[in-house]
Amino acid sequence: MLSELFGEFRYPTAPLSRPGGAQAELLAEVNKHESDRNLDLVLAEFRNYQQGILPAGPGARSLTEFFARIDAKLDATAVKAPKTQRSDRDVLNLLTKRAKVLHLGPANYCWFTDPSRALCLKLAGTPTADRPLVGMCESARCPQPTHHPCHRPVWAQHAERTETFLGQLGTTRKTERTRLQADYDRALRVVAEIDAGSATMDEESA
Repeated sequence: MLSELFGEFRYPTAPLSRPGGAQAELLAEVNKHESDRNLDLVLAEFRNYQQGILPAGPGARSLTEFFARIDAKLDATAVKAPKTQRSDRDVLNLLTKRAKVLHLGPANYCWFTDPSRALCLKLAGTPTADRPLVGMCESARCPQPTHHPCHRPVWAQHAERTETFLGQLGTTRKTERTRLQADYDRALRVVAEIDAGSATMDEESA
């Protein structure tokens, strides 16, 4: 659901009444929910890829190449056993590894495959952390995130609001105008890239 894009689960920091008991059960439940959710999201994006709806953003090429490898494996299996029907579970087994590194940002998917390349960790000075700092994500600049059609409304709204702020700035506020203009241009670029990724599907259905 789109509402899930606005944050990830955060593990409780205060101990519960039975450490190792209720707390362990809660953490296990949260972890299972995240794992199932991520698998569903990766499967949905893989199906999009198969229909010609491609991801956008700095990490798009890496994700597309990953999906292409999975597709090739499925095609090879179909050739060897043409009567075999591949279920979603079979496909999920191939997508599990990538699902484990998926983190949801407010307007992107973060594929945390290489912590040393994560811009948020570089900015925070914590390059060895095992999770991204989603609140510090700069998904248009970091090399790992991707943008998808479900993220388009967030970016479009951001562009609209930024354009409004630009129109309200006085002529003397040059530094702020420069910063907001760059932010506005970036948001429009992301929207355009998302639209371009969906163009193939739109052309085929026209």
